[in-house]
Amino acid sequence: MENRPAPSVNKSCTAIPEIPASVGLLLPEIFRFLALSMRYPSANLFDEDYFAALRSLLEGMSWHDDIHELDSLRAGDGDFIETLQIEHTRLFINAVPHVIAPPYGSVYMPGEGTVMNRSTERIRDFYRQRGFDLAPGNEIADHIINELDFLSLLAESGKPEDESLFLQKFFRPWFEKFHNRVIEGADHHFYRVVVRLIDFFTKEEV
Repeated sequence: MENRPAPSVNKSCTAIPEIPASVGLLLPEIFRFLALSMRYPSANLFDEDYFAALRSLLEGMSWHDDIHELDSLRAGDGDFIETLQIEHTRLFINAVPHVIAPPYGSVYMPGEGTVMNRSTERIRDFYRQRGFDLAPGNEIADHIINELDFLSLLAESGKPEDESLFLQKFFRPWFEKFHNRVIEGADHHFYRVVVRLIDFFTKEEV
């Protein structure tokens, strides 16, 4: 995601959920961390610092059962990264008879159901109208990683109206279906934890 000077906007919206003080992170950092968590696992990305940060976030949320479950899984797995790679591929990239949870918003939108359609273009237009665009060669606009990265940039730029508008109009309408597919279809607790975190930090207060 590239950053260009963004025009000002003024739209009414609902409020972003309050972050528990015990988390110790700002919303832009949380969105970036969640985007990282949805990337294809590698030892370079998911190193000890990553898992320490995940544990710290879960502690701040008081999700102690999840900490215990992930600690047990890591301790009992000789190659935890490879296990996550297999699960990531099965959930989000390639599985028989079909991908369990494609990470593209357009797949879940009514009347569309395919990647790269009208809703994809509307999201890219929204990025550009707010002064951002995808870097050359990047994934398509409505991939969950790009949407979370965009939310981090909006949060950093101090435009809560745009954050709420994007969540309300583009992210939440498809994310709940994606979230449910991951919760129901995941064999590994790591991805259930990640989508629950994304759900918490993108669910607006009415």
